[in-house]
Amino acid sequence: MLVLAGEARLWQMMLLSALAGTGQAFFNPAAEGMLLSSVDGAQAGRAFAVFRMAMHGATLGGAALGGAMVAAIGPGWVLAADAAAFAIAAALRAFLDVRHIPERAPGGGMLSDLKEGWREFTGRPWLWGIVVQFSVANAVVGAADAVYGPLVARDHLGGAAPWGVALAFFGGGTVVGALLMTRWQPHRLLLVGTLCVFPLALPSAALAVPVPAAALCAVMFTTGVSVEVFGVSWMTALHQEIPEEKLSRVAAYDWFGSVALVPAAMALAGPAETAFGRTEALWGCAALVVVVTAAVLCVADVRNLRRRTVHVTGTTEAGHPAGTRETAPQD
Repeated sequence: MLVLAGEARLWQMMLLSALAGTGQAFFNPAAEGMLLSSVDGAQAGRAFAVFRMAMHGATLGGAALGGAMVAAIGPGWVLAADAAAFAIAAALRAFLDVRHIPERAPGGGMLSDLKEGWREFTGRPWLWGIVVQFSVANAVVGAADAVYGPLVARDHLGGAAPWGVALAFFGGGTVVGALLMTRWQPHRLLLVGTLCVFPLALPSAALAVPVPAAALCAVMFTTGVSVEVFGVSWMTALHQEIPEEKLSRVAAYDWFGSVALVPAAMALAGPAETAFGRTEALWGCAALVVVVTAAVLCVADVRNLRRRTVHVTGTTEAGHPAGTRETAPQD
């Protein structure tokens, strides 16, 4: 409405963005828990891959459609269409059948729920280790892509268009990676997934050189494929190891840890460039991704956790998995 009326101000857009972020913070963990609860057994990995493939495909298609609509009808009406799409999505969620999920017994309140979720989270070194890893990795990759990437494109690649194409190649890579994971089911979920995090350092390194636009597109595509292998493996591990009634609470800590450092990294990207130089800052981003990923491989459960045919059905009194109905396949 503000854009259509021509009255949009920066402080208003900042306030609305913060409100949208707050809504997303409530929505994402609950939606992830609902998704993880909707599939079972050996089909879980394929189901998550199909979900992520549809999500990334919609993102790519939406970006292209949005650009065309902006040129045809203007940004205000595109934002209005976006708002209508959110309303439709909310209505569709209301039709989801969640009757198979048992009614939750009354708990001790929000603080009690937070403590219970925290016990589930901290009781698994592979879980909090990877969340800490991505707390750093997401922060530095976000700073490199959102702050340094457009500047490198302006100074060395010929402007915004090559950077936009490179981002599109990343999106295409995520779709291909999700498609790959509909067929591939690695037994050592977290080991394979974590090894596929190392390529997240490549875009920062490519921008630091900087490489030509064609090479950057190849790097972004490869990164998209590899990060999607991790994404599906991670969701499958959560589905397998976390009791169903705790999924959303664990997902909330996962989301919090994964984005906690992003605002600080964005704010510090400019001062870091001033203090050290853009090239040095980008190499630092790449190095941090490599260091935190190598560190998380020191966690034994990250190396050894294996795919099972069914997910965990409960916990022991100590809060650890009580087991599954079948054992993991051997490599």
